[in-house]
Amino acid sequence: MGLPADPRRACRTGHRGRAVHGLADPQERRDRSGAPPGHGPGWAEFLRSQAQGIVALDFFTADLLNGAKVYVLAVIEHGSRRVRILGATEHPVQAWVVQRARNLLMDLEDTGTRVKFVLHDRDASFTAASDAVFQAAGGRIVRSAVQAPRMNSVMERWIGSCRRELLDRTLIWNQRHLMIVLREYEDFYNAHRPHRTLRQAAPLCPLPDGVTDLDHFRVQRRDRAGGVIHEYRLVA
Repeated sequence: MGLPADPRRACRTGHRGRAVHGLADPQERRDRSGAPPGHGPGWAEFLRSQAQGIVALDFFTADLLNGAKVYVLAVIEHGSRRVRILGATEHPVQAWVVQRARNLLMDLEDTGTRVKFVLHDRDASFTAASDAVFQAAGGRIVRSAVQAPRMNSVMERWIGSCRRELLDRTLIWNQRHLMIVLREYEDFYNAHRPHRTLRQAAPLCPLPDGVTDLDHFRVQRRDRAGGVIHEYRLVA
């Protein structure tokens, strides 16, 4: 009708084809790294390709019967899915975290594991001093983004398993009792619990070779942590 174009519409011509209110294509919103599409691997591809050199750390809390809250520091190796409970304390000060980092590096050196990337969140307990311990050994620190638990999903998934399978079903008397049950769960998780990523094997117990007749195998159950955890193994 010869009417002039609406200036509000004119300034949006470059966004034609997108949803309203900034809800763009999910494929476009998925990568927030700032890199152009098709340039370099995404986060999931990076974790898979570098799994053998990645260790992830995180704190989680446990409530004791006396009302105290204890902070537990744990680490998991992405490649083998092996878990280590580094310690528990009511006050995770810098010196305590630094010493646990040194102990971890010595344990990894004993097993011949080389750390390339150390992944953790932005918790204030992870200071520059603790990061320097890993950097001196050749590791690169990778901090997850704010409010992005999926960036440390392997560690977060293990914490969830530990809570569901153990802590939510156990009354913890004191810190000594907490470490006893956590060490037992650590041994169970590393030596007996099957993992889908490892084709139902355990981190420290690979699948046997040449199994053709399962009728020759009998399974025996052993109760751990007062019957909270059930462990199954072959009779012999």
